[in-house]
Amino acid sequence: MPFGRKSAKPRAFLNEAGLYNYGVNSLGRQMRTEADLRRLMQRRVEPGERGESAIAAALARLKEHGYLDDAVFAETYARLRQQNEKLGVRRVRQDLQQKGLESKLIAETLEARYGETNEEALAREHLERKRIRKPENEKETARVMRRLVAAGFSTGVIYKILRQWDVPDEALAALDNLADDPHEE
Repeated sequence: MPFGRKSAKPRAFLNEAGLYNYGVNSLGRQMRTEADLRRLMQRRVEPGERGESAIAAALARLKEHGYLDDAVFAETYARLRQQNEKLGVRRVRQDLQQKGLESKLIAETLEARYGETNEEALAREHLERKRIRKPENEKETARVMRRLVAAGFSTGVIYKILRQWDVPDEALAALDNLADDPHEE
């Protein structure tokens, strides 16, 4: 396989200027957090204190020139997920934590972005965007429930929407039983 093999010639380690250019190019392709960029740069420098200091210097220059800002990243990421993908606050919080952002920054960003948002209306927009229709049986009800939980909406809002769709109480009770029973294999 051509893509399963490593190059016979190892890559040369980058110095601070090389890391800065690598960072600019990487940020030009995709918005990244400081933690994500640090992780990418880690593979491009020699291990040890010297490599760490080169990474720190390159990241400081990127911040100084305005290319790297975690607060702007968090705001943009949350705005795009809310407006375009119609995701709930829990999902966006989880995604931002996986990106390596600080908890305080995440909380401030989500409060500013989702503070005045009606979660039920956002969940309905998500259902409409994903073309999810009213469930006809318990299996489809469970599928809708899983999709909304994965999209980051609270179970209270999900049950409210399902009740407004006139989903039978037996189907909702079955969902409660599924959540309570651990899966056995």
